[in-house]
Amino acid sequence: MKLIAGLGNIGKEYEKSRHNIGFMVADELAKRWGLDWKKDSLAFVAEYRTDEKTLLLKPKTYMNLSGNAVLYYAGYYKIALQDIAIVQDDMDMPLGKVRLRRKGTAGGHNGIKSVIERLATAEFARFKIGIGHPENQDKAVISHVLSRFSEDESKLVQEAVQKTADAIECWLDKGIDEAMNRFNS
Repeated sequence: MKLIAGLGNIGKEYEKSRHNIGFMVADELAKRWGLDWKKDSLAFVAEYRTDEKTLLLKPKTYMNLSGNAVLYYAGYYKIALQDIAIVQDDMDMPLGKVRLRRKGTAGGHNGIKSVIERLATAEFARFKIGIGHPENQDKAVISHVLSRFSEDESKLVQEAVQKTADAIECWLDKGIDEAMNRFNS
């Protein structure tokens, strides 16, 4: 069994914000796979069944406590660390760039920091999407990550969401090495 968690914040005020790009990818996968979201205690959950079951999550714990939901579902379903993938935004990458990693540090991302703390390891796959850095270095990071994409940025973001969903499907089918070889540019 595999677990894919798209990170984000619940609530209308956060919809389509930069910090919610993980939710956007999870929604794209649910749409592709014909799944409906079920509201559970810690997350919106959808199950995809092929030869192997895949659990798709959008944690309801808000970004900074995402690890609580990931740990709960990984533990409940006894999912191995190598079968966990996290979809996250990355402010240090150019807008729309997609990067896959086998493991790594939190890099200042509070959602990833929470997942690392709760799982007590950084040994899980990352699907990172660049959201760009604030143009004005004095602009608060929080306001940047919680801002929505401009109309001009939206096409690039949609392409990145599609590419990330493709990369996750590759990961499910062929593993992280093949996905990294194919989708890291």
